[in-house]
Amino acid sequence: MSAAFMNYVRKVEPYVPGDQPNFPDMVKLNTNENPYPPAPAVEAALHDLSVDSLRLYPDPVVSKLNTAIADFYGVKPEQVFSGVGSDDVLAMCFLTFFNSKKPIFFPDVTYGFYPVWSELFQIPYEKKPLNDRFELVKEDYYAENGGIVFPNPNAPTGIALSVADIEDIIQHNPDSIVIVDEAYIDFGGTSVLPLIDKYDNLIVVQTFSKSRSMAGMRIGFAVSNPTLIRVLNDCKFSFNSYTMNQTTIAAGVAAVSDRAYLEETLAKIVATREHAKKVLAEMGFQFPDSQSNFLFVTHPDYSAKELYEMLKEQHIFVRYFGTGRTKDYLRITIGTEEQMETLYAALRAYFQR
Repeated sequence: MSAAFMNYVRKVEPYVPGDQPNFPDMVKLNTNENPYPPAPAVEAALHDLSVDSLRLYPDPVVSKLNTAIADFYGVKPEQVFSGVGSDDVLAMCFLTFFNSKKPIFFPDVTYGFYPVWSELFQIPYEKKPLNDRFELVKEDYYAENGGIVFPNPNAPTGIALSVADIEDIIQHNPDSIVIVDEAYIDFGGTSVLPLIDKYDNLIVVQTFSKSRSMAGMRIGFAVSNPTLIRVLNDCKFSFNSYTMNQTTIAAGVAAVSDRAYLEETLAKIVATREHAKKVLAEMGFQFPDSQSNFLFVTHPDYSAKELYEMLKEQHIFVRYFGTGRTKDYLRITIGTEEQMETLYAALRAYFQR
């Protein structure tokens, strides 16, 4: 299209999510979803929801959910901001806090949405290379910048940075907002949530999509000091006041209420992950020591693309990125024990052919 108005259309390279196939016999290990259902209280909350209430707008400040999250994590409701998945929360953080002419910093191998939001909102950025072991180098984040964001544990590597190293980064950047994206923190590592009262430039973002089995409901949240949460809400209300619907709010409150179920589910996934490390290592795979609900694997004798295509033919779906430093790696979500055994059997059969 050559019309003049196309000169003023914003053009970005979009984030590409993992495949969402729909085969009855598939083993879906490609988008880091939780293989177990949400807490039983979630189903009960959905059954109890009044259909008549849907004619009314939802609570724009999401009071019930923010209070439930605050109670769970031992903070005040005014320290919590909720959004439609952590993607929505992070995007709003980018829009609100990254407005300097200085570049923001994030790793070169990390969550693929960071450069997309930077391009969309026209935020200058610099990718800081992970080292040869795919570890974040904290000293790279000491330079002058317009903000910092990184996942912990990182994605797609699964490597967790220590609280001491994260605190060191925060201390070296008193004039910049530091966002720690803890989408996978419940599976390993230690959250830096206790630091939010110590540092007024820290924002911690988490999600219900992984540990709480609610990727389909789209709930994410940020925790920080009341001042940063207030300006985040100001930006949200200037964009869309009613971002979270009543059904999602009800389900979210119910999910937070069941700590025992959360801990039980996490324990099963972590146990399956640790077993998977042993099995895949015996097959010759190499991978960082993941503290998330996935493994980032490579094999010296087989290309990642070859294994990806082989598994896909059998309706076993894992994530293949295919470019840059990740082109020789597959990211395998930790599924149920049964799903993982299906994966192992397919790999063993291929290697022994």
